[in-house]
Amino acid sequence: MIPENDPRPWTVENSEYLYRLPWFTVRKDAIKMEKGGAIPDYFVFEYPAWINVVAVTTEGQLVLIRQYRHGIAGVHYELCAGVVDPGEEPLAAAQRELLEETGFGGGQWTPLLTLSANPGTHANLTYSFLAMGVDQKQAQHLESTEEITVHIISPNRMVEIINQGEMMQSLHIAPLLKYLSGL
Repeated sequence: MIPENDPRPWTVENSEYLYRLPWFTVRKDAIKMEKGGAIPDYFVFEYPAWINVVAVTTEGQLVLIRQYRHGIAGVHYELCAGVVDPGEEPLAAAQRELLEETGFGGGQWTPLLTLSANPGTHANLTYSFLAMGVDQKQAQHLESTEEITVHIISPNRMVEIINQGEMMQSLHIAPLLKYLSGL
């Protein structure tokens, strides 16, 4: 039940795109609030939907990757993740990305979480899936801009990785914690 005194959605009085590129789209909205407040320059980042996968092997091990991330200039553990292509369903994108980035596939797939990187500024959502019982199906099939190593990790080691700061991506840690809390 929604509380009676919940804040109301803002009214967009004007909206314009400042940049519209495949990997960087930003718009500026002029906002009017219900109680009279106004924000003339509210910036929103528009990205395609994202996916990530908590992949668990038939032996109960987690499939992780490591890759360099230029934004923080470091290499850390991550879940397999990617972008949902236009017209593609999030589940299909997740299955495609896991197979391409790790060579793992199959298993039973279920939705795990839907998250926002930052609901104040990001218009897209991240769909997290749990893939139980995956196994090696093929070699990695990486794009020319991907340099990814695959790592098979025990649940106990996964807890250490999170606690020691060896995984930095919050959109990956949240679904892992949900999965690990159920063990």
